[in-house]
Amino acid sequence: MSWYDTILTPLYDVVSWIIRAFYTVFSPLLGPDSGWTWVLSIVGLVVFIRILLIPLFVRQIRASRNMALLQPKVRELQKKYGHDRERMGQELMKLYKESGTNPFSSCLPILLQSPIFIALFRVLDGAANGMVRGSGLNQDLVDSLRHASIFGAHISDKFIGSTSMSVRIVTIVLILLMTATTFTTQRQLMRKNMPPEALTGQYAQQQKLLLYVLPLVFAVGGVNFPVGVLIYWFTTNVWTMGQQFWVIRRNPAPGTPAFDAYQARKTKKTGHRTGIGGILPGGAKETAKESANGAAPSADGVQPEAAQTVKRVQPQRLPRSKRKGR
Repeated sequence: MSWYDTILTPLYDVVSWIIRAFYTVFSPLLGPDSGWTWVLSIVGLVVFIRILLIPLFVRQIRASRNMALLQPKVRELQKKYGHDRERMGQELMKLYKESGTNPFSSCLPILLQSPIFIALFRVLDGAANGMVRGSGLNQDLVDSLRHASIFGAHISDKFIGSTSMSVRIVTIVLILLMTATTFTTQRQLMRKNMPPEALTGQYAQQQKLLLYVLPLVFAVGGVNFPVGVLIYWFTTNVWTMGQQFWVIRRNPAPGTPAFDAYQARKTKKTGHRTGIGGILPGGAKETAKESANGAAPSADGVQPEAAQTVKRVQPQRLPRSKRKGR
């Protein structure tokens, strides 16, 4: 056992017991050795872990967004104090403090998540190769996972080294899906939740580089991943894409296309609630005056009698002399 396996053993145990729990749920329904039993167990494992990591993910998205929004001001400081590194560092720290942004906060959630994802990968990769990792699995379960198949491809099959056309088709489809979801997730973050001024400069160039490099890395490395690991990567990418879409939709950065769409939805929703500017059943548009009075005026501009305001006359108290006379 390698040193990193020793360090990650507690995480192996957690991951293996979670996947075994889902296997216990699906095996009576689909069969203990069914490929779909293991596919759904892998999907359930990924979804369960990602739900637990939602707070870290939200912090990562917000931190990355704040760093992107600060880039125009960072460039101004670079132009002003580029010749003085010490002053430049002081002004940067001042900027981060005033904006409440920590340059390391966008990296910290990723660092905390990395051991969990490595454990997920190692458990599934080991099972696909006949190795038991984690106390939740045993050799019988690992053998069942290895030989389970979907669309004619075993969970343990890889593109490299396989002569089966079914295996090649399944792995290529999964690799393409994995690559497309990775690209879409990165592009969604850059195009929808970043202002135009944040899409220029060194930071933006780094993000654009990642936009094309990461999918390429997945595409090249995917040919050596077992089918089970490809299912894991595709599932976690879909979850990330949907989760990021929800965060951007509900909490967009000001000055971005996502924020404009958010404001438009709020305005439309408010208009529907108040009825101002809405379309009446008769086809006429309701105005603010009509909404306030409670009825639409007639063609000659006169308010209908039923809706006219009647002034109430308060009774006046008679003097004492007149009351005695009565």
